[in-house]
Amino acid sequence: MCVAQRDEIALNVLAYLHEHAAARDTFEGIVEWWLLEQRLKHDAAEVRAVLDDLAAKKLILAYKTADSRIHYRVNPRKEKELLALLKG
Repeated sequence: MCVAQRDEIALNVLAYLHEHAAARDTFEGIVEWWLLEQRLKHDAAEVRAVLDDLAAKKLILAYKTADSRIHYRVNPRKEKELLALLKG
């Protein structure tokens, strides 16, 4: 494991403890729950950025529904471009 990976794990443990000051757990609990939670938060931010990029390129369409949440769907007008991206 490289130093950067160890540093990232350390920061994730510290971030969890900062958000949950009373937290105490075993090694297994830390791996399964604490680090998973931090990873999910990080991944969620990345997914939002990707969705924003895809919507900006008009490959997907974003629309707000009555529940005020944003929903996404493929843009049928970009089918050829989408297929080209998927084929690589």
